[in-house]
Amino acid sequence: MAYRDMRDFLAAIEQRGKLRRISRLVDPAWEPACLAKWMFQAMLPHDRFGLLFENVKGSAIKLMTGVLGASEQTYAVALQTEPARINEVWLKALRNPIPPRTVQHAASREIVLVGNDANLSALPIPVWTPGKDPAPYLTTIVVTRNADTNTQNMGVYRTQVLGNRRVVVNLSPGRQGTQNCRTFTDRGRPAPIAWIIAAEPVVHLAAVANLPFGQDEIRVAGGLKGEPVDLVPAKTIDLLVPANAEMIIEGEIVPGELEPEGPFGEFAGYMGPVEPRPVARITAITHRREPIFYGYSSQMPPSESTVLQSLTNAGVILKMLRDDVGDQSVQDVYVDLTFGGLMGHGIVAITPQYPGHGRRVGRIVADTSPLKRVTVVDADVDIRDPLHVEWALNSRFNPARDTVIIDEVYFPIHMDPSIRPSGGVAGMGSKIVIDATQKIDPGPFSLPPRETMMRALETWREAGLPEFDIPKRARLRVEKS
Repeated sequence: MAYRDMRDFLAAIEQRGKLRRISRLVDPAWEPACLAKWMFQAMLPHDRFGLLFENVKGSAIKLMTGVLGASEQTYAVALQTEPARINEVWLKALRNPIPPRTVQHAASREIVLVGNDANLSALPIPVWTPGKDPAPYLTTIVVTRNADTNTQNMGVYRTQVLGNRRVVVNLSPGRQGTQNCRTFTDRGRPAPIAWIIAAEPVVHLAAVANLPFGQDEIRVAGGLKGEPVDLVPAKTIDLLVPANAEMIIEGEIVPGELEPEGPFGEFAGYMGPVEPRPVARITAITHRREPIFYGYSSQMPPSESTVLQSLTNAGVILKMLRDDVGDQSVQDVYVDLTFGGLMGHGIVAITPQYPGHGRRVGRIVADTSPLKRVTVVDADVDIRDPLHVEWALNSRFNPARDTVIIDEVYFPIHMDPSIRPSGGVAGMGSKIVIDATQKIDPGPFSLPPRETMMRALETWREAGLPEFDIPKRARLRVEKS
């Protein structure tokens, strides 16, 4: 059965040893963020786990981070699949979106606080880059609506806390949430906005997908879930919000009111600049009884946010290549776990059909996605194994022949540290496409024939040597030997 809510998912990862409860008192001004960063910076991916802080200084509410995006394993549990089938689940959902269902009663509204009672100071909102961020930040799903089309959008827009009922939202130019809000504020009307805390897992995964403008993420979330996501009307604003979330924070963007936002620790590993951004006023906070607060940990990659965005958008790119471009030779797509909505390294496996096919596919991905580097390899390469990809680069890639540089690329909101503007003038960036597909016959692999290698496994076992799982890289090589 699909998870009803985040609590179902927490039970699933705890059963697998992928959730750790911390009972000692922690200070949200520094400890949760630092512990999360040690986990992502020092632990191997398959050893990571979600962090649930049960005793947070200054709040009666529990706090969690890293629960969805600790690793490919926890992400796969969120989709109720195996890591190797994540892209398959995404393809099915993108091809078969399911509209949401509106309900009138919701767990996320068991407690309703409005007016002065809707106080952010009661929440365990962390400082994510202690000593460098100026304030606590909400790092979660944000819902907005277009006044003209009535279409809602979900995305992640970090939000700096200015006071008990006042925040500044990183609604940067060009993003759909920004455009939605301007359909209200350009006419002098307040724009409805809501922050979704700990919805059911598929809602979070769909919210970080780079979908075409106007495509409703909640329908894709339904496709991932295999059934409609329940939405409920917000209490004080005209939005529909997830009914089974732990908490909903409702507010309105104030027309014409801006405040400096930042600096904030960015996904690329550097502190971002300070920019004027729209101010919002909190109108209500609704939540479950004994709610759990959730925020994504980002900053230095790898992080929860880069894991979530990398694994999600690999499926989006694969769907685009197969269905929208119509290239059925594309076998798989992987995005390295440092992608934070911009830049990153995408690796595409194809079965080349003609000379230059690899470069063509790489150009399409570079032109239609925010990736900074695109590498195209043959389908006999395990694109999730860095050793196998590096071997393909060493043995099948001729830099002078197989490199495409795409120059004069604009990266918005000064996000690329390699071209960070000086004196207020933004620099132009570039992208690189590497075609590491095989173009000539280099001869047979330098491995014994498959039959000999498989027979040697019996000798290995009879000799009492340690057992091992055959990695995909080795299987692919032995099969061709």
